[in-house]
Amino acid sequence: MAELGLNEQHQNEVINYMRFARSKRGQRLKTVDSCFQDLKESRLVEDTYTIDEVTDILDGLQTVVHSEVESELINTAYTNVLLLRQIFFQAEKWYLKLQTDISELENRDLLEQVAEFEKSEFTSSNKKPNPELVKPKLTPLHEGASELLNKEIARLQEENEKLKTRLKTIEGHATSALDEKSKLEKALRELQIAQGDQKFNPTQDISELENTMADLKCKLEKTLQDSTASQKSLEENLVTTKHDLLKVQDQLAMAEKELEKKFQQTTAYRNMKEILSKKNEQIKELRKKLSKYEPDD
Repeated sequence: MAELGLNEQHQNEVINYMRFARSKRGQRLKTVDSCFQDLKESRLVEDTYTIDEVTDILDGLQTVVHSEVESELINTAYTNVLLLRQIFFQAEKWYLKLQTDISELENRDLLEQVAEFEKSEFTSSNKKPNPELVKPKLTPLHEGASELLNKEIARLQEENEKLKTRLKTIEGHATSALDEKSKLEKALRELQIAQGDQKFNPTQDISELENTMADLKCKLEKTLQDSTASQKSLEENLVTTKHDLLKVQDQLAMAEKELEKKFQQTTAYRNMKEILSKKNEQIKELRKKLSKYEPDD
């Protein structure tokens, strides 16, 4: 089967559009055929015609066919603009900038490739239509954007939960570091007290105690330095995490507002609003009619 170099999803969309275009083309060809058929039935009722009569008949046919063909060409151009508008609108929602090459529209090789693709997709005698492709209509792009927004909201919520978990872990590490610092300070004070009580014991190995004291001081200073650095890093991480939380919450709020705006732009919302407006007008008219039959005080 001929391919267009697109992925499966996009190629299916192309097939759907080609099916729509073939349907419109068939309708217009039937209209042109009916123009000739109407001419045969309404004008060609005599056995012989003069040159002026034939010229008049052909001029009238030319006017009708010209109008039909022009109408179809204009409608095709407008339809293509609407299709491009849908694609560009969806791209702009995600801050993408698309570009087109108009010169490629007259590339004979590509046009023949599209023709071959259409032939392979629609003119195979034994080919069955794919139920995934035969849809009553394309899914509106604004619904696809809403689906993407929902996915983005879910992703932000998941990221929010991860940040909360990370914040709790950092707070736990900070608490553990403070507890360890308190234990070391308490051990140092107890050692200092024990050393002070044993100064008057002549049998005590003073040198050993001094070495132990110096070693403990070195360890305590190192631990305090590590704890201070760790505490500073934890505080920075806490600030960064809180900023990230605020940013995610702000993004969630913006996404929810965007969804609400999308709903207000849907056809169902506009139809409901129009129905309510009509009902209000009907109620006003009924009240005016009833006021005519109410007795005057």
